[in-house]
Amino acid sequence: MLRRLPPLNAVKAFEAAARSESFTRAAEELSVTQGAVSQQVKALEAMLGVTLFHRERQRLAITEAGRDYLDVIRDALDRIAVGTERLVQRQTSGVLTVSASPDFAAKWLVHRLGRFAEAHADIDLRVSATMHQVDFAREEVDLAVRHGDGNWAGLDVVRLCAERLFAVCSPKLVAGRGRIAKAADLLKFPLLRLDDWKTWARWFEAAGVSAPAVPGPVLNRASMLIDAAIDGQGVALARTALAASDLISGRLIRPIDVSLRMANTYWIVCPKATAALPKIARFRDWLLAEAADDRRRLKTLPSGAA
Repeated sequence: MLRRLPPLNAVKAFEAAARSESFTRAAEELSVTQGAVSQQVKALEAMLGVTLFHRERQRLAITEAGRDYLDVIRDALDRIAVGTERLVQRQTSGVLTVSASPDFAAKWLVHRLGRFAEAHADIDLRVSATMHQVDFAREEVDLAVRHGDGNWAGLDVVRLCAERLFAVCSPKLVAGRGRIAKAADLLKFPLLRLDDWKTWARWFEAAGVSAPAVPGPVLNRASMLIDAAIDGQGVALARTALAASDLISGRLIRPIDVSLRMANTYWIVCPKATAALPKIARFRDWLLAEAADDRRRLKTLPSGAA
């Protein structure tokens, strides 16, 4: 049903004048002229076909119809004010839903969430791990961490980190087997891989080794690959972001200091219209601070280990 609504400025002028029974005090409250308030009220009366005030010599008296209308308007304005305050509070705190890939959620995000919760107790963080690219217009997601080239039209996009691809393994895998001095030495171990041999072939080529395809377990998730390497099942190729925490903790090492630069990396994305909302800005700043801390700590690791 089509609503028949009066102009909001006229409603505000009427409510302020009725509350104070003075066009002058209403004008001061609304930061407009007395004449503007009087004209707004006259326009409202003309629209409604009802006299809302009796204008007496030095006094403004509200009519019975005006008093009844004031009850309705005051209730409506109170509801709008409460709803607006609740909306503002939701933007500064409340629920924040974040979408990320299962690999990023498992290897980078999850183990850090306690630190975020401790620092931002007023934000109810919810993480959705999914492979599909979130549609902000249709899904109740505030922010996403995406892997790619950063070219997503219409979105606010901030790079989380730069990435390289390198070999990683558990320290216990190489303990007692002799020193690994060159890339070819890795051929003595099982080489864990994602789907096919191509990425390992590129890495060995960068290391100056013509390596045959070596049998080894094939897994379809990068997080599984890293966990298998931590377990000592073989050597894996890992990206900086996903391996950072395990390298810093010592669960993984880089046996050879050879790496490939990756064109794609992780990006923090959200709609441009909501990019400045406090809860989104706070989470984005926290992500960037965590990534910067990773970079600092990785630089302190021994050469060939980070």
